[in-house]
Amino acid sequence: MTVSSQQDFDGHEQVVFASDAETGLRAIIAIHNTVRGPALGGCRMWAYASEGDAVRDALRLSRGMTYKNALADLPFGGGKSVIIGDARSQKSPELIAAMGRAVDRLAGRYIIAEDVGTSVEDMAVVRNVTRHVAGLKDGGSGDPSPATARGVFMGIRAAVDYRLRRNSLDGLRVVVQGLGHVGWDLCRQLADEGVRLSVSDIRQDHVERAVETFGAAPIDTDSIFDVEADVFAPCALGAVINDNTLPRLKVAVVAGSSNNQLAEDRHGALLAERSILYAPDYVINAGGVINISHEFGPSGTGYDRATAFAHVDRIHDTLMTIFKRADADGVPTNVAADRIAEERFKLSRVA
Repeated sequence: MTVSSQQDFDGHEQVVFASDAETGLRAIIAIHNTVRGPALGGCRMWAYASEGDAVRDALRLSRGMTYKNALADLPFGGGKSVIIGDARSQKSPELIAAMGRAVDRLAGRYIIAEDVGTSVEDMAVVRNVTRHVAGLKDGGSGDPSPATARGVFMGIRAAVDYRLRRNSLDGLRVVVQGLGHVGWDLCRQLADEGVRLSVSDIRQDHVERAVETFGAAPIDTDSIFDVEADVFAPCALGAVINDNTLPRLKVAVVAGSSNNQLAEDRHGALLAERSILYAPDYVINAGGVINISHEFGPSGTGYDRATAFAHVDRIHDTLMTIFKRADADGVPTNVAADRIAEERFKLSRVA
């Protein structure tokens, strides 16, 4: 099967396979669309079961970055890279440097940043071999997790305002699935607002820490979809809204940081049929890339955290626009979001 015949191929401009025998690098760089500017997106390192699975992930994630960057009104297109391998046992500085050289050969069409399985420290290694990298710690935006969590927090506020007609989160019940860097910081912000938390994670020590720190109720990973609450916030891996889990949801809002939360686009319509307001994932989780984008400040002014986070906070208003558009057009929120994004990246190049 060729790349262009894959189901997730969507007119991608370029798909590059990179390898390095000395370090064991096997990677794929997918550039979906550069109408608005060079493709910006993270590098994921994962122990994919097959090369085909890695290609599918790169295709899907890179397309998502095009839509994410357009709706965040960034002067960047969408791209993503994946490294095939276990980050815990197979990653090395030499392998990361080889990845950086692969990025450099694209001459700026793709800008790499950290993602699952890679880190800010890895991007510092990449910076030694290419300037086409973002998310740097020294003089840059650093770890994008706090900005991503902030955007999700603002997105939950927007969804609660629109769906529940409440401008306060105090006393609401929120279920958080996944207590990684983003999920944990989201819990912190929600707890500060008086939210009653229920949490689940594959690591029991993370759950126990959340119970102790936030007074959260621990939930078994298999039961997380059955909890009655106001908001379900998926902050782990994707495809969590599917034919099995969707009928079990007892919430008014789905709003979290996970990528590709809908197993299929049709699940957006099924959520709407059940009057569950869905905050499209690539909109609500855009805080990280918004933050990183501010490393490319005007006229060399550099990164400014206050300016970047003010931009992140506008995720609230973007979601409100999407919710209103969905109602006006009589379509699910994921369809409304796609339409707005496509209007931005298909029509004209950003000046």
